[in-house]
Amino acid sequence: MSCLTPNPHPVALTGLDELSARAPALPRGKRKVLFVTSEMSDFVQTGGLGEVSAALPRALRTTCDVRVLIPGYRQVLDHNHAIETIAHLPGRGEIPACDLGRMTTPDGLVVYVLMAPRLYNRDGTPYLDIRGKDWVDNDIRFARLSLAAADMATGFGDQSWQPDNLHLNDWPTALASGYLTWAGSRVPSILTIHNLAYQGSFDAGRLGALGIPQEAFRIQGLEFFGKLSFLKAGLFYSSHLTTVSSTYAAEITTPEFGCGMEGLLLERSREGRLTGIVNGIEDSWTPHQHGPAGDSFDAARWKSRHADYVRGTFGLDLAQGPLFAIISRLVHQKGVDLAIEAAETIVANGGQLVVTGQGDPRLEDGMRELAQRHRGAVGVRIGFDRSEARAMFAGSDFLLMPSRFEPCGLSQMYAQKFGSLPIAHRTGGLADTISDGQTGFLFGAPTTGGLNMAVKRAFDAFVSASRFELMRRAAMAMKFGWEHSATRYADTYRMAEAG
Repeated sequence: MSCLTPNPHPVALTGLDELSARAPALPRGKRKVLFVTSEMSDFVQTGGLGEVSAALPRALRTTCDVRVLIPGYRQVLDHNHAIETIAHLPGRGEIPACDLGRMTTPDGLVVYVLMAPRLYNRDGTPYLDIRGKDWVDNDIRFARLSLAAADMATGFGDQSWQPDNLHLNDWPTALASGYLTWAGSRVPSILTIHNLAYQGSFDAGRLGALGIPQEAFRIQGLEFFGKLSFLKAGLFYSSHLTTVSSTYAAEITTPEFGCGMEGLLLERSREGRLTGIVNGIEDSWTPHQHGPAGDSFDAARWKSRHADYVRGTFGLDLAQGPLFAIISRLVHQKGVDLAIEAAETIVANGGQLVVTGQGDPRLEDGMRELAQRHRGAVGVRIGFDRSEARAMFAGSDFLLMPSRFEPCGLSQMYAQKFGSLPIAHRTGGLADTISDGQTGFLFGAPTTGGLNMAVKRAFDAFVSASRFELMRRAAMAMKFGWEHSATRYADTYRMAEAG
């Protein structure tokens, strides 16, 4: 552990410190939950977290009074929702003070917005600038979000509403549990790990700038290999941890998947403070809802119509063989390199492949070269269009998901509901949501050989029309709604408070 000089930035008292000791007891009723997130598909999304942040709070409303806290990105401010300023939140260290706004979505979900234009009103994504580089002040930007959540938990925010629980999501919000602890607050915090590989690590010299007490920089705190880690703070200080599938909850307690934090996670698991709760998907992924009112749903006809559209859009030849799809970020984690090699097996056996996504330039180039080699059989679109992706789920027979690790994954659930059988590595949420040989195909080792064997099993199923139809019907009958997940989260909130 590094030795540090005394903190040159004394930690000033904020509303959190002032109010934590005298926060009034809340009346019982619907549990009040502040869902804190760095993205939400209503406004801005870079991955699955955005979809979860839009769907889960809404699913929880039957049992909890859930509200969302999100930074005031340009995409949020540009929406046509009126934002009312309701409070002024003090700063700490180099974290600037800011206003707190409140809006209500058309379906009645209350969303709090951090009004800090200097931090959030920028071009780019929530995490990256227009060059694709991390914002240099990401520590301040997401410490501001975390501190606001902690302040709100003790009543320094919306004077008419104070949460019983904080629900934090990934490293950009994880520091909130630390701010609560350092202020002596007993408001329980739940941290959901959507992807352990992203940890929010910053130089230890930033302690004072972020208003973090010097004594927190230790192994039993937020120190991680000489850096301060937002995620480590969340893992250590949160009342309870959840992650997005049962298999991933077990995997992250091992060296292979624990990203260096497996010891702490194993300890939390043994304490009963780590729970796997698989994500859900929205009801819009039930295809019969898209037909004209009163029509009976013909799955085969519906699939065929979308397959013709996808082949035409991607410039493929008309063919009778199976249509495979990749709808993914083109990065190493997703096993895209394995899929490029397996494409040769697909084409050699009379199949076709369509690909959409973006990511690693080398993998993007590999996909372009694949399409050049196999004109009419492989089509590639670098980029992402939501409606086009939806058509690919509907038109394809099989979805390739050879991810080396996958905490939960949503695409395999979308695919099954749309009658596309996923071919996936047996890991994380893929193992929890695909029934091998019944609703898709799983393979053990993330290797080209393992994927090729699964692809050959898929071809065998495809040529057996009766078996393929049974598998497709079983996949489309799978239930992936948010109701069960929301119930388990509500139970976790109560458990965290009791603990």
